[in-house]
Amino acid sequence: MSESSPSTPETQSDRSCEITGSPVADKVASAESNSAVKDDRVNSRTSHGSEETSEPVSSATRTTKTRQLLGMKGAASGDTSLWKIRLQLMKPITWIPLIWGIVCGAASSGNFTWSLENILLAAACMLLSGPLMTGYTQTVNELYDREIDAINEPYRPIPSGAISIPQVVVQIFVLLLAGIAVAYGLDVAVGHEFPIITCIALGGAFVAYIYSAPPLKLKQNGWLGTYALGSSYIALPWWTGHALFGNLNWTIVILTLIYSFAGLGIAIVNDFKSVEGDLALGLKSLPVMFGVTTAAWICVIAIDVFQIGIGSYLVAIHENLYGAIVLLLVIPQITFQDMYFLRDPLENDVKYQASAQPFLVLGMLFTGLALGHAGI
Repeated sequence: MSESSPSTPETQSDRSCEITGSPVADKVASAESNSAVKDDRVNSRTSHGSEETSEPVSSATRTTKTRQLLGMKGAASGDTSLWKIRLQLMKPITWIPLIWGIVCGAASSGNFTWSLENILLAAACMLLSGPLMTGYTQTVNELYDREIDAINEPYRPIPSGAISIPQVVVQIFVLLLAGIAVAYGLDVAVGHEFPIITCIALGGAFVAYIYSAPPLKLKQNGWLGTYALGSSYIALPWWTGHALFGNLNWTIVILTLIYSFAGLGIAIVNDFKSVEGDLALGLKSLPVMFGVTTAAWICVIAIDVFQIGIGSYLVAIHENLYGAIVLLLVIPQITFQDMYFLRDPLENDVKYQASAQPFLVLGMLFTGLALGHAGI
């Protein structure tokens, strides 16, 4: 698909007219209206010097600054500290699933013990997977998404002008080189004849680049992009943790790639916050391709069906207790899908993730423990 030019104030109204009457446009208009009312109320209270309202406003400011630092939706621009700006580019909130994937991989190896050496190796591997490689991935994405972020999240460091493009490029190369160095160091530390962790890091870096950058820009394709993201969050760190403490084999590779279809569902959830910008720039995310309601159903079906499949596999290999736990952990996820996500995906995407994803990641850990126990 062709890339659209950056949004300008003159074209904003035209773009709004194009999607007027759609559920997305109604939701955006409603959000803007509510935001304006809230701003008027805050300004009115502040102008009267009310001491009772000063504390809530300060609390709101702290919340937006925290969201900004972690790379979350609903932040605000304004920080001038360069290290904070660089941290925002790396979106620390996104490191957590990758770090958890290392834990699951270590569990599936069946060889992890709580020795000081293993703890230090795991910590270095988490540094590789989280701050370095995920930080690299997010910074690359920020660079190539600066036009769409100018629409969806104008407070982000690049569209807000808080950091220059050359500074961002330097950060990308520093994180990538540091990640490769740590990966190779881990291969040497555990005596790998073939540098498998280094290869996983290089492969992940390549996928991250083609996901965000033209000409391939996988994220333009709803199916390829979301699966690439899902597998990067589940399979790649899992392989790394397993390879660090055991021997990575094709069974683990295939199982985690299947598990990654549940990650595809999680990746779709992240697309709902960007619908307006995706529409404006012609990106074919699943909510744009199929509509908000249909995409929400595709999302929850992928999340639930593939977890149930993994739980059933664990029962089939006679890891009955672990399999039952994984299956039971799907139930609260279905409950939150009905309570929040399916009723209003645009409004409740973050609430749903906060409520349901802890059960999904617990299921990943029990799956890893089961595979390690079975000696897969």
